[in-house]
Amino acid sequence: MGFFKNIFSKEKKESLDKGLEQTKTSFFTKLTKVVAGKSSVDDEVLDNLEEVLISSDVGVQTTLKIIERIEARVSRDKYLGTEELNNILKEEIAGLLSETNVADAEDFTLPKGIKPYVIMVVGVNGVGKTTTIGKLAYQFKKAGKSVVLGAGDTFRAAAIDQLQIWADRVQVPIVRQEMGSDPASVAFDTLKSAVAKEADVVIIDTAGRLHNKINLMTELTKIKRVMQKVVADAPHDVLLVLDGSTGQNAFEQAKQFTLATEVSALAITKLDGTAKGGVVIGISDQFQIPVKYIGVGEGIEDIQVFNKMEFVDSFFNVNH
Repeated sequence: MGFFKNIFSKEKKESLDKGLEQTKTSFFTKLTKVVAGKSSVDDEVLDNLEEVLISSDVGVQTTLKIIERIEARVSRDKYLGTEELNNILKEEIAGLLSETNVADAEDFTLPKGIKPYVIMVVGVNGVGKTTTIGKLAYQFKKAGKSVVLGAGDTFRAAAIDQLQIWADRVQVPIVRQEMGSDPASVAFDTLKSAVAKEADVVIIDTAGRLHNKINLMTELTKIKRVMQKVVADAPHDVLLVLDGSTGQNAFEQAKQFTLATEVSALAITKLDGTAKGGVVIGISDQFQIPVKYIGVGEGIEDIQVFNKMEFVDSFFNVNH
């Protein structure tokens, strides 16, 4: 397909290939068994392929969609050889991602005419939320943008301190209060500070408690309302951070957070340490929310703007 031409930066592509290594190895080991001794894609191959996709954390609903699309091609083309299965899978997964994800951004750009651009970050504790905020701050700063961070997870002292470490490391200002302070008050002060500084982007952390969804919903709604007193249309993005290595658990978190607030984008972390990278495909499709960023390593540089074609290309690139 034309859109798989190699338009990606070499470094970014190598990092993505490496980050998806475990997922790929696991997936293609299973896929090889599915087609072993088979010359054409028949019902048995499709049944086994269904199992492979589900066990690769693509998710049941998304898997069924992919199988249906392949079945339609099998009946249309009458005879499909198993050697063509890789390309067909690649095309159908790319097609699914294209339906959900907006046009791919090339880098860490921001929409023109919105200043400051306000990102509210949500997600449970332990998914890499604070680290994602730090890495985003680094990338935006590297792109020439001025950044202000807001330590809105006032429920845990560790969260405030961790964000402070990232702010110091990236050398961007942070607005913080004591543990137990009102998160909406922190958000208000952060936006006031950002407007005064004429900052380009504001990234606000929030508490990651899921045990009481009503409280979470109330808190996030209040933070939004208070922010809008300073910047009328804030937040411009509600970014849900999910840990890719948790597989099906990430689906459950996505479900809970999308019920609690209006999530506009996803960041999926820790893809380098897992064989569960298929979760990116399933969550993106099932929740119809674009994946904006992916984490593919521990380093400060190891966050990428998600590019669906690049991702699918790396996922299926077994001979690099």
